[in-house]
Amino acid sequence: MDLRKMSWDTPIFSILEDMLDFAEEQPERERGGNKNNNPSRAYVRDAKAMAATPADVVEYPNRYVFVVDMPGIKASEIKVQVENENVLVVSGERKKREQQDEGVRYLSMERRVGKFLRKFSIPDNANKDTISALCTDGVLTVTVQKLPPPEPKKAKTIEVKSA
Repeated sequence: MDLRKMSWDTPIFSILEDMLDFAEEQPERERGGNKNNNPSRAYVRDAKAMAATPADVVEYPNRYVFVVDMPGIKASEIKVQVENENVLVVSGERKKREQQDEGVRYLSMERRVGKFLRKFSIPDNANKDTISALCTDGVLTVTVQKLPPPEPKKAKTIEVKSA
């Protein structure tokens, strides 16, 4: 079995995902530890969050545009940050809707709940001071203007002296 071709829909990953979700739902004292101390669980959680957040990156002559699907998420629940001078991070959390009416239950729940996260490398020619973000109709658009191209250096003329 080639693990490189496996996706999160592969049964083994689905089982692993269910086990990790179940472990996160259990109170810490029942598990006998702290869930934040296990780096492999954090890695899997972040990988799931990134895989579940589709995005497009488009380059225009004067800007880069990152388009991320955020259905059902309010703009105030989305965080856009720049880390390490060149990583654009889009994150947040979609919370499970609390049932309001007694006797109402979900028959099917397919929409993803939980944290979402995407990280993008920002090119060197991006102007990190001009980043803007707009969320409209469940689509987040982050625009990063490009820096103007550097001026070509003029040739320096050196005076030749005679001895």
